[in-house]
Parts: sequence; C-alpha cells; structure tokens
Amino acid sequence: MYNSKITGLGFYVPENIVTNDDLSKLMDTNDEWIQERTGIKRRRWIPEDSDLTSAKMGAKAAKIAIERAGLTKDDIDFIVFATLSPDYYFPGCGVQIQDMLDMPTIGAIDIRNQCSGFVYALSTADQFIKTGMYKNILVIGSEYHSNGLDKSTRGRGVSVIFGDGAGACVLSRTEDNNKGILSSHLHSQGKYADKLIVKSPSIKHWIPEILASTEEDTSYYPYMDGTFVFKNAVVRFSEVIMEGLTANNLTAKDIDMFIPHQANLRISQFVQKKFALSDDQVYNNIMEYGNTTAASIIIALAEAHEKGKIKDNDLVVLAAFGSGFTWGSVIIRW
Repeated sequence: MYNSKITGLGFYVPENIVTNDDLSKLMDTNDEWIQERTGIKRRRWIPEDSDLTSAKMGAKAAKIAIERAGLTKDDIDFIVFATLSPDYYFPGCGVQIQDMLDMPTIGAIDIRNQCSGFVYALSTADQFIKTGMYKNILVIGSEYHSNGLDKSTRGRGVSVIFGDGAGACVLSRTEDNNKGILSSHLHSQGKYADKLIVKSPSIKHWIPEILASTEEDTSYYPYMDGTFVFKNAVVRFSEVIMEGLTANNLTAKDIDMFIPHQANLRISQFVQKKFALSDDQVYNNIMEYGNTTAASIIIALAEAHEKGKIKDNDLVVLAAFGSGFTWGSVIIRW
C-alpha cells in the first residue's frame, strides 16, 4: 500500500467583500449581533453581474494547486469535486473541471456531503492512491452560496453565515508511510437530515411544481435549526478528533495545527478549549470568509500554509461536521 500526501495547495475567493454593515441594509441585523453569534465580520459574495460559478472558482483554485505541486494538468489522473452548489442539477462540476483545464479524459466524481464535503473528498482520493490506482489526484471544494440565500429579515439566521469561494489541493503518491494522510474517519446520522436542509429542488418538487408555482416557495432556501446543529457539532467534532488521534496512538498534545470546518467561530473555540489548544495551534478564517461549506477547510488549509503556519513534520488535524448529519476527520503528518 502506498501513502498519499498533499503536494500543492491553492484557493480563490471573489473580490467582492460584503461586510456585516452591508447586510444590515438588506435585513434587520447588525455587526454586533452577527459577530456575537458567529464570529463573522465579512464574507465574499459573487456579484450579480459576474459569470463566476462553483466550477469556475474551482478551476481557478485548481490551477494554483497544480502549479504549486510542480505538475501540469496532464499529470493529474483523477478529479474529486466537493460542493453543495453545483453549476447544474446535472452533470456535476468534476467533469466541467476536466473541460475547463483541458485535461485528458480522466475520471471525475462529485462529492455531495456539504460541510463535510472536503473531508469526504480527501478521504476518497486517499483510498484511490493507497491502492495504487492513481498517482496524482486533484481535490476541490467550491461553493456559490450567495445566489441561493434569502437576503431578507426572514432568512437572516442563515444568510449572514455563508460566503462564496473555492480551494484545491493535489494529493500525490508517496512511499514514505510516515508522511501524508495517516488516517481518515467518516460518519453519518441521517435521522437529523431535516435539521439543516434545502428541500427543493428535489425529484418530488421538480419541473411540474416549479412551473405551476405562483407564490414564493421558501423550500428553495436553506433551513437550519441552529441550536440543535451547534449542540451536535461540538459533540461530534470532539468524538471524531479523538477517534483519529487514538487510531494513530496520538494525543491532543501531539497536534501542531487543527483546522476545523469554518461553520461558526463559537464551535471552533469550544473544541479548542476542550483539547487545550493554544491560538497558535488552531487556524480560523471564518471572520473573513464566512462559512464556505465544502470549501472552508481547504481554503483555511491553503491560507495557513501560505502564511507559514504549517511546517514539515507537523501533525495537522482536519475535522468537519454538517448537514446530513455527516462528520469526519483526517490526520496528516505534513
């Protein structure tokens, strides 16, 4: 069995910055209310007149990651694309990346695990490399939230949280079993699917219903039972981090960098305190980008690496929790 390591990282976010004060002009909210509950100060939203999409942002991030890996597009053997906001109902964004980057006719799959999307995508790519099937895999997380949010007071509990952006990495084969992804741990609990959900479109609420509708249909907007999600998140985050550490005979004291899914700064702070991690051991950027769902961990990982916060041989822990419910962790020796 081979091991896999991250050899290149990149991210892209739209230039358009939307502050909490900007949102207060669209809905009944304010900077203090948003920061107190989420830690978010600003986020990036694609302008309405832009042609950017999840796939296009993913392609921009991917080009950076491939270049930093010292590879070309022709060296990539497979594509894994994580998103909850694809350009189309079908086909998926993975095949669009193959076309946008003018790659050979390599395989491409989409991962639909929302906030846990990147963790699931990275774990999937890792298995392909471990078995020897592929040598270099492009893994992307990208989200275009802003065009699907309820930007009225009715939707403020959700809409203030989310931002747009994309991140990518190249996962490559290595024969050094002491470096790279040590293990990944994935879980789900579908009984709580309706606690964080977008109900439409669905096959039960599709073309006939859309055409027949004469009133605003709120089932197209995200719904979240925030308190319930928070309570479950802090428990599952802790469990899956411990699961990963225990599987590798490690403890919280061995963690050099913890990068959580950027769902809510309060969740990250709760987990940080539970594991007695210092501010230097945790990287958060939700303050600047909001929750970019499947893109959040890879954007944070790429940014932390750019800033020199991750060094050779560091133990890096990634963890996510979100809609599904799904959650997971990845333990990496850099």
